[in-house]
Amino acid sequence: MYQGQAVCLNKLDAGLVELVLDLQGSSVNKLNQQTLSELTDAVEVLANGLGIKGLLIRSAKPAFVVGADITEFVANFTMTAEQLTAWVGDTNRLFCALEDLPYPTVAAINGLALGGGFELALAADFRILAESSKVGFPEVNLGLCPGWGGTVRLSRLIGTADALEWTVRGRPQSAAKALLSGAVDRVAKDSLVDEALALLKEAVNGDLCYTTNSARKFDECADALSLDSLKQSFSRELRPGYPAAGSIIAAMSEHSRLPFADALAVETACFVKLAKSDATQSLVGLFLNTNALKKQAGAWVKQAQPVTQSAVLGAGIMGGGVAYQSASTGTPIIMKDINEVALTLGLTTATQLLDKQVEKGRLDDAGKAKVLGAIDASLTYEGFDKVDLVVEAVVENPAVKAAVLADVEKHVPATAVLASNTSTISINLLADSLQRPEQFCGMHFFNPVHLMPLVEVIRGRKTSDATIASTVAYATSMGKTPIVVNDCPGFLVNRILFPYFNGFNRLLKQGVDFRRIDKVMEQFGWPMGPAYLADVIGIDTMVHADAVMQQGFPERMSHDGSVIMELLLADDCLGQKNGKGFYQYGVDESGRRYKEASGPVMEMIAAEVTDKVEVTDQEIIDRMMIPLCTEAMRCLEDGIVETPAEVDMGLILGLGFPRFRGGPLRYIDTLGLDQFAAIVKQHQAQGPLYQLTGGFVRRQERGEKYFA
Repeated sequence: MYQGQAVCLNKLDAGLVELVLDLQGSSVNKLNQQTLSELTDAVEVLANGLGIKGLLIRSAKPAFVVGADITEFVANFTMTAEQLTAWVGDTNRLFCALEDLPYPTVAAINGLALGGGFELALAADFRILAESSKVGFPEVNLGLCPGWGGTVRLSRLIGTADALEWTVRGRPQSAAKALLSGAVDRVAKDSLVDEALALLKEAVNGDLCYTTNSARKFDECADALSLDSLKQSFSRELRPGYPAAGSIIAAMSEHSRLPFADALAVETACFVKLAKSDATQSLVGLFLNTNALKKQAGAWVKQAQPVTQSAVLGAGIMGGGVAYQSASTGTPIIMKDINEVALTLGLTTATQLLDKQVEKGRLDDAGKAKVLGAIDASLTYEGFDKVDLVVEAVVENPAVKAAVLADVEKHVPATAVLASNTSTISINLLADSLQRPEQFCGMHFFNPVHLMPLVEVIRGRKTSDATIASTVAYATSMGKTPIVVNDCPGFLVNRILFPYFNGFNRLLKQGVDFRRIDKVMEQFGWPMGPAYLADVIGIDTMVHADAVMQQGFPERMSHDGSVIMELLLADDCLGQKNGKGFYQYGVDESGRRYKEASGPVMEMIAAEVTDKVEVTDQEIIDRMMIPLCTEAMRCLEDGIVETPAEVDMGLILGLGFPRFRGGPLRYIDTLGLDQFAAIVKQHQAQGPLYQLTGGFVRRQERGEKYFA
């Protein structure tokens, strides 16, 4: 009846027809322009066909439809609001035409039906799911709302409150939950296609009334709730900087009382407004950058020798974290240290993490025992002759690391990769102590290892591609996101972070209260302000890393006069490590943890103020962000990484840069290069960190952005 590259229509027995989704050249079905165009043609054939009694919609792939093709449609977000409204309207008319076919339709959902794929299924009269299938609307994670009738049809099927649960939280729903809610009609116990055809035949024979079932989608919602009550119910999802959740709640509250066509118009207006927002541009960009990193990592993994046995040197908090992460993701690991106390600490770290998994019901005792069994705690090099990759995680001291690496190199196979978990020390420097420097690289995990997704894989001058490939593959197998960076002081993340703290030190010495700076930067979107972040990292660690950065980039990163954190460290303030930092930490009489500003530290800072100034909140933001952003530019221009995506993702995954701002380079794009240049000019008297780079100026002159 119809044959395209994504859609085909086949005649079945007894007047039944199947519409098969099978996008050629892709492992999954997605609603791109080609698929939507062919669906339009196919629905026209179906509407004009004679003798058709029923339609089955199914997928020829392992999943029904994973959603709209955001990589293709993101260009449409640059349209005017009127153009974007018209574009959304085209697909709405397509789905309505499918819904209006004069015979019953059944969507047989296998695998995933997400976003636009679930909206397509909702346009059918009946939905039947395989038991393992999941359906849902994840658009909120991109700063969007469903735009092709999803909020309207779903809210009328399952009620406003439940539909908001799906759309505002964005989590895929199981087949069982979808059936219980009323979003689908059946769950197949055996053969999905056979049971879908049986359901369709029931509707064709009149045993089920398809018009009555479909009409549920057009009635006004029975549980139309006030906007205030809905906002209260979903208060946790209403976060500053992320407008999608609030917009979805407002739209569904409004259209729940409206006729179907008017409700679609409300949803479309919501979609268009969000699509034009800065937050959505950043979050969609983040999604695309994430996919780009996965593709880059995948290319390395394809050429890598698999890591089947690993080892970690040093069994402290980091070593224990690495051991836990490796063992829990399937790669057995030897954890070596030179004393029993350290090994006990490493095993305790892993055990505590596993106990939390058991408490949450994510792991049973047998699973815990299996992971612990994959960690071989050792005081010797026994078993190292079978190790494929070693992570060195001893104290952050170049002489100690060099000695440990040179020693372990003698005990591993000639093919083994050595990787140093260093946050600051030059990989080229450490490589000088090795006989096989081509098989050595950096592998910088972030603390805590089990929570932080980023791993910097640092290439030295002599590091081979095979070494990088094996290390990237190992990081990927551990569930981490690796970014390959070239060697320099601080690598990528810390090199960009410490100019931010340089700006913080300047503000402190001009009398700006660190509590205010923390509050302003947290309102900007950071998970914690700079003072609190320094306490969490550790003041001693901060001072050590800052010294490395000053030595590496003295012309930019040296300080004028005293450094507040050095003064704190001299007074035995380590941050959360010993409960004394910018804030004091402890437990009150009721057992609750507390954090309060340290009076002695405030007095210490006050004594260092030499030029007290009055600044606005925006000036605080600018003076903190300019050094960070200009150093991000330099990392790109110096070839520390290859792409703007890697710069931004490094800061998001490694530091918690506000996701809705997309990363430092996306932040510049959002402001506009001309506007950012004007802001920098206002503060250029602050010194070398407050100057534009040559690459930025050339990009600005060409009228280019960092992201197209």
